[in-house]
Amino acid sequence: MKYLIVGLGNIGPEYAETRHNIGFMVLDYLAKKYEGNFDSGRHAFVTEIKTKGRTFVLVKPTTYMNLSGKAVQHWLTSLKLPAEQMLVITDDLALPFGKLRIRAKGSAGGHNGLKHIEQILGNNNYPRLRFGVGDNFHKGKQVDYVLNKFSDDEQPELQTLIEKAADAVIAFGTIGLERTMNQFNTK
Repeated sequence: MKYLIVGLGNIGPEYAETRHNIGFMVLDYLAKKYEGNFDSGRHAFVTEIKTKGRTFVLVKPTTYMNLSGKAVQHWLTSLKLPAEQMLVITDDLALPFGKLRIRAKGSAGGHNGLKHIEQILGNNNYPRLRFGVGDNFHKGKQVDYVLNKFSDDEQPELQTLIEKAADAVIAFGTIGLERTMNQFNTK
């Protein structure tokens, strides 16, 4: 079985390790753990990892967040995969820092990357893993907040939380969406 794992983020050193790039950070961890090396592909940096009899194609769109749907559409089509075999990893302001929420479908919740994917696919019926980045910002300052690095208070926990999100990705491909949701959508 093959799965497409799309980590949302923005390319460029100025965006590295920002809250908005948590999708890239999770994929970077997976690539390192399973000895994958990202290469330039169409609309994305791409690598393939294998574990537990499954193949995971990791995609970091190079289209910037607001045009993420272009990469999603290309890779779903070229791999000939249904949207159910794709998992999109994104930051979420509505969730407390580090909380994971996996869903089979759902609204974009104001997230421009998810909005573009929904627009390109014509629906919101695709699995997503939302990684909580909290909402510790003043009204109207959410863009500045997500484009900043995690705080000093958050840093000590961040690596463990990235590893947990990576475990959820592997679980998605090995035990299925429902069981993954039961295991990782903690109260």
